[in-house]
Amino acid sequence: MSLRIDKPILIGLVFIVIILAAGTSYTIATQGTATFISPNYLMQQLHFGAFLGMTAAGMMMVILLGHIDLSVPWTLTTSAMVASAIGGMEGNVAGLLVGLTVGLVNGIGVAVLRVPSMIFTLGVNTVLLGCMVMLTGGHAPQSAATDLMLFLGRDRTFEIPHSVVVWALLSACLVYVLNRTPLGRYMYAIGNQEAAAYLSGVRTRLVIIASFMMCSLCAAIAGLSLAGYSARAFQAMGDQYLLPSIAAVVLGGTNILGGSGRYSGTVVGVILIVLLQSMLSIMQMDEAYRQIIYGAVIILMLLIYSRGRKAAA
Repeated sequence: MSLRIDKPILIGLVFIVIILAAGTSYTIATQGTATFISPNYLMQQLHFGAFLGMTAAGMMMVILLGHIDLSVPWTLTTSAMVASAIGGMEGNVAGLLVGLTVGLVNGIGVAVLRVPSMIFTLGVNTVLLGCMVMLTGGHAPQSAATDLMLFLGRDRTFEIPHSVVVWALLSACLVYVLNRTPLGRYMYAIGNQEAAAYLSGVRTRLVIIASFMMCSLCAAIAGLSLAGYSARAFQAMGDQYLLPSIAAVVLGGTNILGGSGRYSGTVVGVILIVLLQSMLSIMQMDEAYRQIIYGAVIILMLLIYSRGRKAAA
């Protein structure tokens, strides 16, 4: 059996090699050592990338349908803040329930009320933001992260961060859902043509609701883990993960309009973004130039993918 690698994944791997080579060359020239590819440094970057990976994993479930979830930033934040405020195992459960509830509301709004996902989820994100500001007075909560959150976000076993293990387990579950269950097949079918899937007997509303719930649950898990890494939850802690999570999914080859994509591509997209951000930080580049380079790489890869899709069509 031959090994098949999709073109988007292959392009992403090439970019990763280029970034590793450039980062290594720069650190050798400036520091005299290949810090950029040292095992400790790469594990540290993988630790940071795990939080983005969890968020992107959930985002992919929604993008496969041809939708998008803009409530992820404050779903992540609210779950962490509620969990740390309540404390103990009850707080952890409450944080996960917040994620599931937000996903259920998003799914009903999109699937049943037929509101465009971009508009509805943006509204939900604003509601969550307002609720947290009202409850905390606009200040960071004083509650510390729970023991489970610290275990997930900060602790290590055999020098492997637990957050990386959580991302791996979460990834395995989602890959199983996509490749081995009717739900996964229905998600691809709805992304290609929702009306045709409905006429063929697929309960499209339930599939859409389930997908949004998976997305929000992944964001909640990322929020608990990130709060554990920081030892506390804080305002707007999820804002920095919205666009990178969408970019990771799209850069990994998932069609932004839905219907096609592999989870392995999303993993490659996450690693690409994390390494790119790391290299720009090592180079101490001004923020303006970082944004230009970051955006240029995303646009370039999207152009390459879109040309490939047109040629295949």
